[in-house]
Amino acid sequence: MSMIEPDDVLATAAAWRQAGEQVALATVTETWGSSPRPPGSRLAVTAGGRMAGSVSGGCIEAAVAEAAMQTIATGSPALLEFGVTNERAWEVGLACGGRVKVFVEKLPATLAALTAAREEKRPVVLATKLPSGEQWLLPDAAAPADLAEAARAALRDDRTATVSLADGEWFLHAYNPPLRLVVVGAVHIAQALVAMAAHLGLAVVVVDPRRAFATAERFPNVTICTDWPDAAMNALAPDARTAVVTLTHDPKLDDPALDRALHSAAFYIGALGSRRTHAARLGRLRDLGHSEAALARIRGPVGLNIEAVTAPEIALAILAEFVAVRRGAPLAARTVAKTA
Repeated sequence: MSMIEPDDVLATAAAWRQAGEQVALATVTETWGSSPRPPGSRLAVTAGGRMAGSVSGGCIEAAVAEAAMQTIATGSPALLEFGVTNERAWEVGLACGGRVKVFVEKLPATLAALTAAREEKRPVVLATKLPSGEQWLLPDAAAPADLAEAARAALRDDRTATVSLADGEWFLHAYNPPLRLVVVGAVHIAQALVAMAAHLGLAVVVVDPRRAFATAERFPNVTICTDWPDAAMNALAPDARTAVVTLTHDPKLDDPALDRALHSAAFYIGALGSRRTHAARLGRLRDLGHSEAALARIRGPVGLNIEAVTAPEIALAILAEFVAVRRGAPLAARTVAKTA
């Protein structure tokens, strides 16, 4: 069994079915307390006993796999619940106050349409009625109004969860396009940052017109743009699912990128540099007409204060702050420094 992400589980399950195997899919639909895997986590199981993914980090997989085999045999979906009130609580490892619901089904008929939407980077929601297994791929003009509205909210909030509607409970699995990270400056820190960002599932673009720095050898399997940052940012058009981080310390490169980022809906904007460097940078951006409220959007010096020194440590600090902002974690308020 491998601990791979939900999207990879779907791809693996589809490949197994394409190869002629019978496959069931188990999905975490609701959790409470200390359950170790969030809603949307998946486990694929074949009739031959192959497994991919995880619904608990290991503690209930055997029980879920057994139910999956039964679903393969009967074709009937099942909604399972494990927790401290269940007689098997100690056996499945959820005796510390955690509970989890898992929906088991054969591979959904919507899989091909869902895969196509994801390849086209279209935001969609796979809505599954519990426990019957009725499904909609939304948006769909024919969908009930309350279900369509719940799906819109799921995409807006980037939230996968079970919701209660007039006709019962629906599990809404939100599929937004990947978050983007635009890194300006193909420097040493960027190499560490890009490598770590890949593990978060981010779509990364490295921008640097200095072709000696921005090479495929230094940034393998990463989209590289060698346009000047102002042109690159205009073309990339940062939106509410985009983060922008500048790393060059060079005003000719960082300032145009930050200027464009502040005119966009980017949800995270960070700039590397000392407090003195950042104060001077803010002064230049003020001269370009940016307000104090706009300048307060820039995380500078970028990253959580963990006393980072090395390139990997600085990259870790940046991504930690990125995650905190994305998840709405409380962070100390930033003050906008002014030049003398």
